[in-house]
Amino acid sequence: MEAKIFRFLKLVGVGFKARTEREGRELFLKLGYSHEVQFTAPPAVRVFCFKPNLICCTGIDKNRVHNFAGAVRNCKPPEVYKGKGILYIDEVIKLKPGKKQKK
Repeated sequence: MEAKIFRFLKLVGVGFKARTEREGRELFLKLGYSHEVQFTAPPAVRVFCFKPNLICCTGIDKNRVHNFAGAVRNCKPPEVYKGKGILYIDEVIKLKPGKKQKK
């Protein structure tokens, strides 16, 4: 399979890790829950982990690759106060200010 479409995801947070098994068919995520989150890639989509916090979804069908990357991202979307979660590599999160201190 010659991959033409790539979608990179970045895990931001303490203890957030990813690993793949079965030649890129299964993705396991540690996201701070009491259990590992498991994803099975659809046909014509492969998943690779270059680092424990960098995921690459590749394939030949743009729709399937983007749908799978979106499903992985929905597991822990980035939050706006600290910026933790799963984000696309080219995504910029505008952080909100916290509560103001009374003086």
